[in-house]
Amino acid sequence: MKLISWNVAGLRACLKKGFADFFTRINADIVCLEETKVTMEELEFKPEGYEIYLNPAEKKGYSGVAVYTRIHPLNVSYGMGIDCHDHEGRIITLEFAEFFLIAMYVPNSKRELVRLDYRMEWEKDFREYLQKLEKQKPVIFCGDLNVAHKEIDIANPKSNLRSAGFTIEERTEFSKTLELGYIDSYRYFNPEKVIYSWWSYLGSAREKNIGWRIDYFVVSKKLEKNMKDAKILNGIYGSDHCPIELDLEI
Repeated sequence: MKLISWNVAGLRACLKKGFADFFTRINADIVCLEETKVTMEELEFKPEGYEIYLNPAEKKGYSGVAVYTRIHPLNVSYGMGIDCHDHEGRIITLEFAEFFLIAMYVPNSKRELVRLDYRMEWEKDFREYLQKLEKQKPVIFCGDLNVAHKEIDIANPKSNLRSAGFTIEERTEFSKTLELGYIDSYRYFNPEKVIYSWWSYLGSAREKNIGWRIDYFVVSKKLEKNMKDAKILNGIYGSDHCPIELDLEI
């Protein structure tokens, strides 16, 4: 089973940059997208053979997640069931026979860390949501998690200690989540590889490879033996992020 996740920074914009060709070529079973910025009425990309699930933000042209799946889910839900979190189109949960899959776009703490307190509330509530699901069956969650976990995951760690996505608060919260019994799949297969999944549009950052690894497939330890590979497809363009991949044997 091949799973893909990609923050497309606007699906309509990404379609103009070759997204449809990538989608066909990658031939994945499930594709999760973040920052789609579309409603179902605006969604033009509807490939044959895939069911489509979309959770748009109430604010037009903002946030949003989508899932394209060839495997029919047993159940689909939107958000965490917590009103203060569920208006920005950030979570879709699909239940399959062997696991839950959460496609998600974690809130950014923003410049000057104006949303850091909210981000801490989100992290706590997400862990509680995750644990409720885990009691039923193993969970995989993926997407733009807006955190570079370790110094290896960011090009300039020293100068970014108080930057959104690399604060000690955000990194500690991600550690707490992993400690519940989850695996950062890319680091599992590539413990020392320096590679990034997001680059600023400023200063030719991508050409210079001055980036951050903030996109993840995180897998319940109960599925450790099912993981076959995890990849960061940093040769794929179309967004300020690149796609990531998880290969499972289910």
